[in-house]
Amino acid sequence: MSIDRPAQLSGRIAALDTIAAVLPIDRRDELAELLTDQDVETLRHLVNQGMGENTLRALTSDLAYLEAWSLAATGGSLPWPAPEALLLKFVAHHLWDPEKRLSDPQHGMPNGVEDKLRVQGFLRSSGPHAPDTVRRRLATWSTLTKWRGLEGSFSSPALKSAIRLAVRATPRPRQRKSAKAVTGDVLSQLLATCRSDSLRDLRDRAILMVAFASGGRRRSEIASLRKEQLSPGEPIPVEGGTALPSLSIHLGRTKTSGAENDEVVYLTGSPVDALNTWLHAAKIDKGSVFRAIDRWGNVSQRALDPKAINDILKQRAAMAGLKPEEFSAHGLRSGYLTEAANRGIPMPEAMEQSRHRSVQQASSYYNSATRRSGKAARLL
Repeated sequence: MSIDRPAQLSGRIAALDTIAAVLPIDRRDELAELLTDQDVETLRHLVNQGMGENTLRALTSDLAYLEAWSLAATGGSLPWPAPEALLLKFVAHHLWDPEKRLSDPQHGMPNGVEDKLRVQGFLRSSGPHAPDTVRRRLATWSTLTKWRGLEGSFSSPALKSAIRLAVRATPRPRQRKSAKAVTGDVLSQLLATCRSDSLRDLRDRAILMVAFASGGRRRSEIASLRKEQLSPGEPIPVEGGTALPSLSIHLGRTKTSGAENDEVVYLTGSPVDALNTWLHAAKIDKGSVFRAIDRWGNVSQRALDPKAINDILKQRAAMAGLKPEEFSAHGLRSGYLTEAANRGIPMPEAMEQSRHRSVQQASSYYNSATRRSGKAARLL
């Protein structure tokens, strides 16, 4: 006896509702249409296994895209395991040469497939995809295949060769996540827009100062920060001055740490004052530290969405007379290391606070600062 389609959709919607608290879903009905019952069960299993929220969001986004592409390109849901030919088709549809397409309309993603994905909101920009995006979605596809106890063709020589040749044919300059780093001078301009004692100004000031001073925390770490993660410390003595307030932030598991590690960073001085001022004004003594504020000035009980951190930074940039499109929340992270380099702080000390694991990545900011101020840039 077959189950009718409305009943299947209702079941998937109900199943997605059970994980919405851990995995916020703003396109629930659309996901229920795209994902199969097995897809939803896999997501529920990963939630129960305690997979990080950001990883789950990224995985769900990739899975939804893959299912939408498969439906548009083949007329059916993703097969498990995927045949090598389908993987090669995916690469051909997403990594292609814009110049060749001018003379060959069939090169790259077919117009019919592109139109369907664009109408559904899965495809926004024109042109080939970024190679890193294609690799990430293939990696998600491979991981989901393994979780189903199946073997795929993701390591096949043909697929590796296709990706390598396609990337070579579509060169792209490497771009950072934020076009400009939020260094100390930029941060001062943003903070200057938070001058009043309104709850919104107090909150945004605390967000900017805490995110920057704690080593350039990721927006997800700031959005999910809870009062229970904050531990007041002994004031830091200052020669000839007033001791500075201090506290530690227990980050717990982060993007680059293991599940067992409790990452800790420290705040000292004005960022601590800004944070305490916000907590007192908003009457927050437990739970989420940074919360939404409605038009009437009421503070929500729920944490800000990570995207809101990005929106706040861009709004403050616009208020400061800067170009908001040139900045993002990640600019606080790159800006912290850039500022540390500019001030001559040893890289290992800065990395202890930023919790960067890659010396190569951290050193890129230090090398840039050295080159800007070094003799090699001042020959004339």
